Amino acid sequence: MSGKPRGRITKIINAVAPCRICDEGGWTDTWFALIGMILNFCIYPFVEVQIVVRECRKRRITLYLENFQSSYDYELGSGYDKNPLIEAALEMVPIPENVHLEISIHSQMPPGASTGSSAALVVALIGALDALTPGRLAAAEVARLAHEVETLKLRQQSGIQDQLAAAFGGINFIEMREFPHGVVSPIKLPDSLWWELERRFCLVYVGKPHNSSKVHEEVIEKLGSHAKNNPHMVALRRIASQAKDALCSGDFRLFGEAMNANTREQEAMHPALVNPQFHNIIDISKEFGCVGAKVNGAGGDGGTVTLLTNGLMPQKRQMEAKLVNAGYQVIPIYLARQGLRVWVQ
Repeated sequence: MSGKPRGRITKIINAVAPCRICDEGGWTDTWFALIGMILNFCIYPFVEVQIVVRECRKRRITLYLENFQSSYDYELGSGYDKNPLIEAALEMVPIPENVHLEISIHSQMPPGASTGSSAALVVALIGALDALTPGRLAAAEVARLAHEVETLKLRQQSGIQDQLAAAFGGINFIEMREFPHGVVSPIKLPDSLWWELERRFCLVYVGKPHNSSKVHEEVIEKLGSHAKNNPHMVALRRIASQAKDALCSGDFRLFGEAMNANTREQEAMHPALVNPQFHNIIDISKEFGCVGAKVNGAGGDGGTVTLLTNGLMPQKRQMEAKLVNAGYQVIPIYLARQGLRVWVQ
């Protein structure tokens, strides 16, 4: 931390929020789609926030970004300079006057991995800050505030699914009838199906972050500002519903086909969303019997692909070894049953 600690520690607040993968129907949770249907899966690793609260005569906020070994003081109302997403989130929840907050933020997810880690960060930070004052925000309220950080404070393009996933956790089918309001329906699976799905998933990072807001702008320009009845939006909503039905029936073949259909629809919507590296990863996966591949999030020039293997673990390990040898990163993941968690020491 920068500067000397001041005052005794009065409490330590911890918060974690999951990322998400395999967002079937992604892009339909946007303002220009108007109506959305999305199925997504929350995963470990979490984004972690810890706030050490100290007594202090004058409010002071010190940020420590562990991934970048960077720390600095931030003053509320001073604008968004060094880390706009974090600094804007600090303005969303009332913070007491007489405290020194030492805020540590850490994520094991690579930056720009298209897994909703930015939304998870904001959800975890807002959840932790909420514990400074009496009362608690509900999961939907945290998700709404986190979405407003990106769309209202920073004027960026953002769908609603990432914030809802981070706040609620688990596997969710999200229906959006009016932007930015979504109805979250948790998908409850038998343990055996949950474990098998978790074992079959494989998350592969191309090693390069992407700018999701930039890609959003390009897609909007192509689709137009009122894309409700655009064939791509109609198809993506249908695919999300089909994926949900296949998952609930335990049909991995049909679920994998829905993943493939979603990726094809993304590429048809805008060729830049599925880059040559994604195609190479998918081609390698087919050599080892994978039944599905979904380019996560906005896609574009970087990010990740979720693969669904055929359940034969030796083939999966051989595939992972070949992907690593090809220069890609396989990110270990587990399905996360819980969303935002906040506790105080």
